[in-house]
Amino acid sequence: MNTVLALIKKDILLEWRQKHTFFSVLLYVSCTVFVIYMMAAQPETKVWNALFWIAELFVTVNTVAKSFLQENTARNRYYFTIVPPVKYLLAKMIYSIILMLVISLLSLGLFNILLGYKLLRPGMFIAVVCLGASCLSVLFTFLSAIAAQAKQNAALMAIMGFPIAIVMLMMLSKLANAALSNVLQEGWGTLIAVMAGMNFLILGIGVILFPFLWKE
Repeated sequence: MNTVLALIKKDILLEWRQKHTFFSVLLYVSCTVFVIYMMAAQPETKVWNALFWIAELFVTVNTVAKSFLQENTARNRYYFTIVPPVKYLLAKMIYSIILMLVISLLSLGLFNILLGYKLLRPGMFIAVVCLGASCLSVLFTFLSAIAAQAKQNAALMAIMGFPIAIVMLMMLSKLANAALSNVLQEGWGTLIAVMAGMNFLILGIGVILFPFLWKE
């Protein structure tokens, strides 16, 4: 874990030194929410929920995509000599989750301020947002690793990621609807288990396949 924590600290320090990248993401989130506000004002609850998860998807793609794509070939070769591949992947995933949790909660705050407060069960909705941020971060971090080995082809990440991301967003939307309603919907626990299972499945595939990608 010391190696993983050291890699996470390294990414945090790099992000802090290059503040323009983080603030550009915040500007992107703010502009997205403001444009939605200008076009839809304060929409009804279901539309509010759908717009939130659509914005969450594109924010994740723009934020997490750079996790591996920003590393150049020489630096990757250096990491190859000092870091085991699984630990390197886990560090990238954990850092992406932390970053997305911060941005997702800020995005939720902007939605509540500009598009109206719709949360009847705020604790439940925040838990769903955290689950969604972690699932999407793990997915796109792994896809970023694949794209980085495919001659930095970011289009490959989008092609492979969106079919899985759409399924995740459909389940997250249903989970979030329960937090926006007075009636607790049936199957909520099952959807949570399925989302957690998909998360661990992607993580397991990444742990198995990434060492082979790393050698390339």
